[in-house]
Amino acid sequence: MTTEEYSRTFSSYSGADIVASFNGRVIGELQALSYSVSREVAPIYTMGSADARSYSRGKRGISGSLVFVTFDRDALMEEMKKDYSGKAPAMMQYQTFQANAGSLENQILSGLRSRAADGQSTYGISTWDDQMTNLGYGPSGDFNPDNLTGFYDPEYADQLMPFNITVTMANEFGNRSGMEIYGIQLLNEGSGFSIDDVVTAKAYSFVARKIKGIQKKDSLRQEGRASARPVSGDLLR
Repeated sequence: MTTEEYSRTFSSYSGADIVASFNGRVIGELQALSYSVSREVAPIYTMGSADARSYSRGKRGISGSLVFVTFDRDALMEEMKKDYSGKAPAMMQYQTFQANAGSLENQILSGLRSRAADGQSTYGISTWDDQMTNLGYGPSGDFNPDNLTGFYDPEYADQLMPFNITVTMANEFGNRSGMEIYGIQLLNEGSGFSIDDVVTAKAYSFVARKIKGIQKKDSLRQEGRASARPVSGDLLR
C-alpha cells in the first residue's frame, strides 16, 4: 500500500480538526460540544410471572452541553447578535411585556416611583402595575393590550430562539465529514472565577429536536493519487 492509498484508508478527526457554526456563525471560542439521545423503555408485566413479558418504547429526548472559553466577551451572545449583512440569518428577538425589558425595567429595578390614582408615590410591584396600565392606554387614551408587549434583543442565553449547529470536520489528509443538530434551545448557563483557575469558561446545557449523524463528504484534495508503480522500499507497501 502506498502512502497516498494509506492516507485515504483511515479517516479520523480530533478537536483540532473540527469547527462548529451556530446558525451560520462560526464561533472559535467553542471548547467542547457533547450530546446524548435517550428514550423511554418500559417493561410490561402480567400476572403469573415475575419477568417482563415485553418492553414498550416511548418518548425520545435529545440533550447536550456546550463549553466556550472566555477571553474578553460572551462569545455565543455576541456572535448571535452580530450583523453579517444577510450572509447569516439575523438574530430573532424575543417578545415580552415592556415593563420587563429595556430601559423601563432598569428604571423599575433602580427604584423608579410612580404616582398612583390617589396621588401617592408607589414603588416595587405597584410601580410595575402603574407603568403597565399607562402603557396599555397609550397616547390614544383607549386601552389596547397590543401596547403591553414588545420585541427585544436577548439578554440571557435562554431567551435565544431555537437555532441549528453544523459541525464541520476536516483533517490534514483532505478527508471531510459533518453532522448537524437541529432546533437547539438553551436551558442553563454557568461560569465561575477562581484564583486557582488559569482558564475561564462558560457552559450551557441544551435540548434539541433532531440530530443528523456524522456523514462522510467528498475529499477536496486534487493532487496526489496512488502510483501505478510504487517505489521500492515504501514502508507502507
